[in-house]
Amino acid sequence: MSTAPQEPAHEPDETTQDAPSTSAVLGAALGSAAQRLGIDPAAQESTGHVVWKAMGGWRGVLESVLPSLAFVVLYTIVPEPLWLSLGVSVGIAALFSLVRILQKSPPSAALGGLVAAGGAAALALWTGRGQETFVPGFFTNSIYGAALLISALVGWSLIGLAVGFLMQEGTAWRADRRKRRAFFWLTIAWASLFFLRLGVQLPLYFAGDVTTLGTLKIAMGLPLFAPMVAVTWLVVRALYPRHAPAQESSS
Repeated sequence: MSTAPQEPAHEPDETTQDAPSTSAVLGAALGSAAQRLGIDPAAQESTGHVVWKAMGGWRGVLESVLPSLAFVVLYTIVPEPLWLSLGVSVGIAALFSLVRILQKSPPSAALGGLVAAGGAAALALWTGRGQETFVPGFFTNSIYGAALLISALVGWSLIGLAVGFLMQEGTAWRADRRKRRAFFWLTIAWASLFFLRLGVQLPLYFAGDVTTLGTLKIAMGLPLFAPMVAVTWLVVRALYPRHAPAQESSS
C-alpha cells in the first residue's frame, strides 16, 4: 500500500538560501507556461472551460491530432514511399504554422510544432523506418516524467511550484502538510502519465508496429491530457477556495 510522503527533515523555511531563489525562478517559469495554456487557479472559470483552453481549443486539438493522424492513415494505406506520408504530415504542420504566423502568434507557438514534425520526419527518412518518427516523443515523455518524479521525491513538486507562483504564495505551500501532500500526488500522477505512454508505446516501436503505435500515440495524447488537467484544476481549487485571500510569498 502506498503511503503519504514523509515530512521533510527540516522545516521549509530553513532550506538553504539557494533553494528558494531557484524555486522562485522555476515556479515563475512553470506558472507562466500554465497561464499561456489558459490554466490559472485564480481565475473564476469552469473546469470545462479551463480544460478546453489548455487543449488550445479547436485549433489546438487539430494541430495536435491531424499531422499524426495523416501520417498513420497514409502509412497504413501506402507504406511506400515513406516520404509521402511524412511529407503530408509535415505539410499539415506547416500549414498550421503559417496560419499562426499570419495571425501574429508568438514565433515559438507558430514554429514549435513544425520544427518537431520536421525533425521527426527527417529522422525517419534518414533511417528509412517509419517508427523513428515517434522517437522525439519518447525523449520528451522521458524527460518530463523523470523531472516530475524527481521533483516530487525531493519534496519540491513541480506542480506545487507552478501553483505557488499562480496563487502568489511562492513556496509557502511547503509549510502546509495538506497542500504538500496534494501536490506530491498530483506530480506523481503526471509523471505516471508520461511513463505510461513509454511503457505502452516502446514495445510497439521495437516491434515495428507503426500503425498501432501511431494510433495509441494519438489516443494517449489529448484524451489523457484533458482528464489530468481537470483533476489538477479541481484539486487546486479545493486547496484554494475562490474567496480565500492569497498567502504572502515566501520567496
